[in-house]
Amino acid sequence: MDLKQKIIRESLKLFSLKGYLNTSIEDILERANSSKGGLYNHFKSKDELFLTVLSEARKIWREKVLYGLDEVQEPKAKVKKILENYRDRYLGECDDIPGGCVFVTLSVELDDQRPEFAEQIAEGFSRTLNMMKRFLDQAKESGELVEGTDTEVASHVLFNGMLGASVLYGTYKSSETLERSIGALIRYLDSLGAK
Repeated sequence: MDLKQKIIRESLKLFSLKGYLNTSIEDILERANSSKGGLYNHFKSKDELFLTVLSEARKIWREKVLYGLDEVQEPKAKVKKILENYRDRYLGECDDIPGGCVFVTLSVELDDQRPEFAEQIAEGFSRTLNMMKRFLDQAKESGELVEGTDTEVASHVLFNGMLGASVLYGTYKSSETLERSIGALIRYLDSLGAK
């Protein structure tokens, strides 16, 4: 791994644990074993580094959470796969985000302090929520869901539950807590299935 990539990865870890504002350049230099010159050779500012880290975090999220989704045919099963991947591949296994979902950490921290950054994170939340709703709409159309299921409500319950699961996991660092949280969401999704 070259120095630029090491700086990005170590910054991502720190941002997931401490947030952006509470992570100093010195913290990053120490973790990446770099000098200021090494960092500023690749990034003009901490803000530029943040945007690069955010892009890397999105890439990791897609690789982990959307893993194998193309192989799943039924739309309801796609939502279940997202939940399982979020639990097993993203939060449960991803060494790059030891503090839990970095987007949750950053959205809370940056909302009032750096709204332009918080907007970018909120945009990602909206895309995920819309994707889940789209799959639930398809499941409803194909008869996989109980008649009368409100896919708007269901998608919000599932997505907000994912965010809550991340907060609890980040707080307790407990795989049992994560399993219980995501397991409850999967049971809820199953309860929407047509009889």
